[in-house]
Amino acid sequence: MEKIKLRQLISLTLTLFAVFFGAGNMIFPPAMGQLAGENYWQALIGFILTDAGIALLGMIAVVLVGNEITDLGKLVSKKFAVFLSVVVYLLIGPLFALPRTGSVSYALAAKPYVPGDYSWLVSLGVTAVFFFVTYFLSARPNKIVDIIGKYLTPVLILSIIVIFFSCLFMDKSNHAVQYGATASSGVYQNGAFFQGLIEGYNALDGPAGLVFAIIIINAVTGFGVKSRKNITKYTIFCGIGAVLILSAVYFMLTYVGTITLTPFQNGGELLHAVTSDLLGTPGGIVLGVAVLLACLTTSIGLTTSFADYFHELLPSVSYKTIALIVCAFSFVVSNIGLTQLVAVSLPVLMAVYPVLVVLIILSFFKKWIAHRRMIYVMGMAFAFCVSFVNGVDSANIPLGVVGDWIRVLPLYDLNLGWILPAVLGAAIGALPFWPMNKKKEETAPAHSQKQE
Repeated sequence: MEKIKLRQLISLTLTLFAVFFGAGNMIFPPAMGQLAGENYWQALIGFILTDAGIALLGMIAVVLVGNEITDLGKLVSKKFAVFLSVVVYLLIGPLFALPRTGSVSYALAAKPYVPGDYSWLVSLGVTAVFFFVTYFLSARPNKIVDIIGKYLTPVLILSIIVIFFSCLFMDKSNHAVQYGATASSGVYQNGAFFQGLIEGYNALDGPAGLVFAIIIINAVTGFGVKSRKNITKYTIFCGIGAVLILSAVYFMLTYVGTITLTPFQNGGELLHAVTSDLLGTPGGIVLGVAVLLACLTTSIGLTTSFADYFHELLPSVSYKTIALIVCAFSFVVSNIGLTQLVAVSLPVLMAVYPVLVVLIILSFFKKWIAHRRMIYVMGMAFAFCVSFVNGVDSANIPLGVVGDWIRVLPLYDLNLGWILPAVLGAAIGALPFWPMNKKKEETAPAHSQKQE
């Protein structure tokens, strides 16, 4: 009987949590909590749904259709599988997630101790060293990466727990940072849950779930589990466990933001200021170092995954060359600044995320959909038409009459206007007249036919 021991299951769950818990997971919940105020529970639930929730669904979708993200894309076509993989790897690689590891490392580990006049210069220096080390360890795999990942994740979680209980029980009067019950502001006053959904996009765990599924699948099969049913079962168990741990950590981080009255530019600055204020300079330094090393582990993992995939896609370009290019590019992007990087990434994620969600959800109906691949195509296309306008709107770019037409759709004001068009698109895609939906007839080769 194929069975994984409880100790192994817990180890896999913690590994999955460590893979998902990166830079974005640290900085977005505190900022969200400060803005959501008394409505932080609604915002937190929305955040968890689109971050950990979509990541879990993505992993399940991958394990149900195969072993990796390309298997999910092949539900549409081989070309789309490549396109999907490239887009997701770019999102969690050099465009957003990878540069953010450098930005967050600088914001929490160095910026608070640097005079403002030299901030940009130190930022260049810190991120240059950060991505050089990332390239060095990615190009030359070393056990130090496993050691950092194994021991730093618990230290990071312990740091967050200490900060949380300090906020709960310490005397917070006469401190440089002001504490109290924050009031909700802006869109969080009447739509905290729906804004939380959007904030969940930022952490990028949804797309990452499609890529990281293979890590757990390989680990499960490494324990001797071979049947697809059991591989799926244990992947789901580990996924649910990781989601529960992530949710607990998100709650603690969100709560820290909720009771912090002093405004900050981003969640990274807020978290460091509160830690240093309540636990002193040593507390801030320990948090900064833990985050720095955890971000380094994440950046090495992302760089390695990205370089592996693109070397497989482009064999003529060496693994080391791709790793060097991605690290150099990420270094440049990381110096845009954490606040600016988040502002730039959100419109893109608002446009892309719904398309991924549609594909993931439709994949659960693949047996019914069968050869009618236009259901996937039209569902995603209709969703993208609306989500693209949503993303452009969030960037305050006018679209004229086209934007006016799209904005009248139901749920658009809640950033969910893509749902009904996606359903309509899938229904249109199910119509029989599409050439793509015609089932290919299998014909036996002439030479294989029996001769009378």
